[in-house]
Amino acid sequence: MIQFASVTLEDARRILTAGEARATEIGVPCNIAVVDAGAHLVAHIRMDGSQLGSITHAIDKAFTSCAYRRTTEALGRDGQPAGPLHGVANTHQGRVVIFAGGIPLVHEGQVVGAIGVSGGTIEEDRTVAEAAVAAF
Repeated sequence: MIQFASVTLEDARRILTAGEARATEIGVPCNIAVVDAGAHLVAHIRMDGSQLGSITHAIDKAFTSCAYRRTTEALGRDGQPAGPLHGVANTHQGRVVIFAGGIPLVHEGQVVGAIGVSGGTIEEDRTVAEAAVAAF
């Protein structure tokens, strides 16, 4: 039988803790979400003071990154009008997010989940996501 690796709740907690620490360090309250290998939500935190609209953005960035097996930032470059994936943001009932903050979680060359961060600028979201991935 074929088996697929996926992030665990323990992994997600460690990832969220690292992301929250970085967000606190830079003074940006964020929403941080972790999805499993099937792009289903494992865990999410909404830091005090974070934007309510960022809840869905964080979850959808994680979904997008896992579903397309690349960062949301890279998908955004390919999704521009002259890019090979132009229009991708209009798929999956609008869930696809094509700006920084979503990063796949890779184990032994396989995408086993993803993280999504939203609440700050594009650069701040990327920074928090990168710190969270480093804890994985």
